[in-house]
Amino acid sequence: MTFSIVGRSSDGQSLGVAVASKFLAVGAAVPAAEAGVGALATQALANLAYRAQGLALLRTGTAAADVIAGLTAADGGRAHRQLGVVGPAGDGATFTGDECFAWAGGVAGDGYAIQGNILAGPEVVAEMERAWLGSEGLSLPRRLHAALAAGDAAGGDRRGRQSAALFTVRRGAGYGGMSDTEVDLRVDDDPDPVGRMGGLIDLWELYFGKPDPATLLPLEGELAAEVARRLEALGYADLDAWAGVENLEERMVAGAIDPLVLERLRDG
Repeated sequence: MTFSIVGRSSDGQSLGVAVASKFLAVGAAVPAAEAGVGALATQALANLAYRAQGLALLRTGTAAADVIAGLTAADGGRAHRQLGVVGPAGDGATFTGDECFAWAGGVAGDGYAIQGNILAGPEVVAEMERAWLGSEGLSLPRRLHAALAAGDAAGGDRRGRQSAALFTVRRGAGYGGMSDTEVDLRVDDDPDPVGRMGGLIDLWELYFGKPDPATLLPLEGELAAEVARRLEALGYADLDAWAGVENLEERMVAGAIDPLVLERLRDG
């Protein structure tokens, strides 16, 4: 009752899962990932124990296909399971039990695994793979969402739409650099969860994305004077205080200003 993609970034540093389903809060059940270790999606009649057990196997350096072999061999309900696994290097792997509801299946390759059940047809998985392979150069969250959106446009879950989730990890990529959780976004109950997820990624990039050093503007001369005037008019003593209230603290750089921050300041 779900379609998902498990993927690894081109530089091998980010790992994650994107998933959508006609199921309440699918993000609470399907994805698991650990920075530097791997990521997986457990679905169909999901065995949630696969998440901890799969990550434990990945920590030992076990290849994705062997993780699937190990998990399913020990599971008497494997005929009803579906699973995708990606490690920190090499090919991903996917598994679909013989008794998953049609259409069910998956594909895998270098750094990705795509799978789904109760789908409109095989074109869902095929379009997801096409979108993944054609989005090289985007960030991992954007690539995963592009694949998810392609599957949704191809018919997705044939029962309809309800929820979606995006979860990615990267060492030190969390808020303030204090965790490895890069993106953790969920749409738990919505008629267009994949579309809503795209809007949430936009907001995540604004609030938590790192500024591009090439676009930073030096806070000097007339620009510094303008920023000071605008802050005074808004009742703030300095840029950091205003940015903290506006949730833009992750975009602060000493002696410079991110153009996105400047735009928000000018908008008042």
